[in-house]
Amino acid sequence: MSIDSALPKKGGCILINNTYLYPMIRLGIIEDDEQIRNMLVDFFEEQPGFSCLLSAHSVETFFEQWKEDIFLDIILSDIGLPGESGIKGVKRIKKHAPKCDVIMLTVYDDANRIFQALCNGASGYLLKQTPLQKIKEAIVALHEGGAPMSPGIARKVVEYFNPKGTTDLYEKLTPREAQVVEAIEEGLTNKEVAIRFDISLETVKYHIKNIYEKLQVNSRHALISRKYK
Repeated sequence: MSIDSALPKKGGCILINNTYLYPMIRLGIIEDDEQIRNMLVDFFEEQPGFSCLLSAHSVETFFEQWKEDIFLDIILSDIGLPGESGIKGVKRIKKHAPKCDVIMLTVYDDANRIFQALCNGASGYLLKQTPLQKIKEAIVALHEGGAPMSPGIARKVVEYFNPKGTTDLYEKLTPREAQVVEAIEEGLTNKEVAIRFDISLETVKYHIKNIYEKLQVNSRHALISRKYK
């Protein structure tokens, strides 16, 4: 029996001298701003239960330092880095160490970067304005199985799957325009739409022109694509 298995445990904690201690969280930090990087390293080195094993200004340098005997639980990574971007770095990290989680810590809050990072394997997404204590709480939450995100980022994720803005735009359509949209989504041509609703081809074109303006699209492809966003 190992020493660890012989120690009393509670909720993942280890009891030593009548005190429950959390297991050490081993961190890595990729941040090109030296001041921010040093601030993060200094902060976490002072926190009980944390150990910052690696820090670097780029993904490339980080991997040069990441030896086989260094095991990391969580990596905080910026996105805008010299050389390889943090988003590409996530995929590289997950390939190198599948069990290592990555939290993006960045100034970028646009949906494109958020979803690229998440699709590449990031487990969390925080903005740099997040206080250090909140970053610490996010790391602990991730270590316990959560998926931490800054409030604004979480809202963008929710809106992506429940696009209220798109719904609002569709509400601007007249009943006839809504019918025309449904027909176009079915793949009907303008002539077939005219026949279905017993209206002239010119009237169909007039409805489509208004639909494009209201839904802020300029082609049938863009119109149909909105349905699946």
